[in-house]
Amino acid sequence: MGKGKNLVIVESPAKAKTIEGFLGDDFIVRYCFGHVRDLLTKKPSIDIENHFAPTYEIPADKKKVIEELRKLSNASDLVWLATDEDREGEAISWHLAEALELDKKKIKRIVFHEITKKAILSAIENPRGLNTKLENVQNAWRA
Repeated sequence: MGKGKNLVIVESPAKAKTIEGFLGDDFIVRYCFGHVRDLLTKKPSIDIENHFAPTYEIPADKKKVIEELRKLSNASDLVWLATDEDREGEAISWHLAEALELDKKKIKRIVFHEITKKAILSAIENPRGLNTKLENVQNAWRA
């Protein structure tokens, strides 16, 4: 597999640099700087008539980040969402999947509790799906 066939997305630049060093040439690691979407700011963001469905937008300061990540994800075979394991991290992963319009078959969700080579490689060997319960908790909390 060549460079870029696996895109790993983390929240911070410091994590990205360290993790990329652990994974080698089959992986490219980038960061999203935290949340990439938010509720609409200029009009109602909750559709009361549609089961209180939220409507999100990509803030202006995140559009360039999303554009770069979209190009990289389109060129990758797999996208590894490696945000934190808490409700915020799970929401960020879900928002990334939505904003990047990722095919569910292309997504791997990984979590780790320390940034060591052993922990990162173990996470890659044991991916999971998105935790929609945590993502829903974050959505309810945010709305």
